[in-house]
Amino acid sequence: MSQRAFPVATGRVPPGAIGHNRGVVRPNYAFMPPEGVLVSRLPQYQATIARILAAPVLGAAFAQYVLEIAPGGGTTAPFAEEGIQQFFYGLTGEATFAMAGDAPKPLAAGNFAYLPPGTPFSLRNETAETVRVLALRKRYERAPGLAMPEPILSHQDEVPMTNHTGMEGRGFQFLLPYGDMRFDFEMNLMWFKPGVCFPAVETHVMEHGLYMLEGQGLYLLGADWHEIWARDFIWMGGYCPQQFYPTGQDDACYLLYKNVNRDIAL
Repeated sequence: MSQRAFPVATGRVPPGAIGHNRGVVRPNYAFMPPEGVLVSRLPQYQATIARILAAPVLGAAFAQYVLEIAPGGGTTAPFAEEGIQQFFYGLTGEATFAMAGDAPKPLAAGNFAYLPPGTPFSLRNETAETVRVLALRKRYERAPGLAMPEPILSHQDEVPMTNHTGMEGRGFQFLLPYGDMRFDFEMNLMWFKPGVCFPAVETHVMEHGLYMLEGQGLYLLGADWHEIWARDFIWMGGYCPQQFYPTGQDDACYLLYKNVNRDIAL
C-alpha cells in the first residue's frame, strides 16, 4: 500500500455535526463536554490516555484530568512532585493505588486519595477492563504555623452527608476535612434533588473545577445557561456568576474543587 493511501475506516461525521458544540470558553469560565476533549499522554503513565480538563493555559491555578488506564497500564514507577499535592477519585473500574510505601489498595468508583506535596504514589490497572480516574494537581500554598496535611485514602461512603444551608433537597460530602486550615482546597460531592436550586446566583472569589457525576441540569455561567449532564466539566474562575438548577427525574451530583483557607496574594 502506498505510504500516502488513507487507512481503511468506516466512521463518518454525523449530519449536522459541523460547528455544533456545547463547549464554550470565556475569560473566566469554560464549559467542556467530553466529546471535545482530545487525547493527551503523560510520561509518568504507560498505556494511559489523559484528557486534560483544566490547566494554567485556560486560566486555572490547578490542573485536572480524566485518566483512562488500559489493562496493565498506569505509573511505571512510584511518582512524586516536589511542592505539588494531588487528588484522585475513582470513576469507573478498579485501579490499584499505593502511596508513601504503603501496601497497594483498591481505588474503585467512589474511592478517593489525597497526597501531600512530594508524596510518592503508584496507580495501576491490574484488571481486564479500562479504568477511569479523575485526577487533580495543585501547587501547595504554605501558611505560617501550619503543618502539612497527612495522606488520605478513603471512600465517599465513609464521609457523612451534611447540609449546612438548611435548604431542603441539598446534600454535601466534604471529602477533605472541612475547616482544616492545613488544606488549601476542598473536594466536595454536591447532591441535589430534582427541582432544587441555589437560593441565589453566587459571585465569589473561589475558583472551581466541576465534574458532573450523575443526573442533569442547567448551569448558569456569567449570563448564559448551559445544559449539563454526566461527564461534562466546568471551570469557573473567581467572581464568575454561577447557579445550578437540576432537571430530570433523578438526583444530580457533581464533584467540586475550590480553593479555600488562604489569604489573597497581593
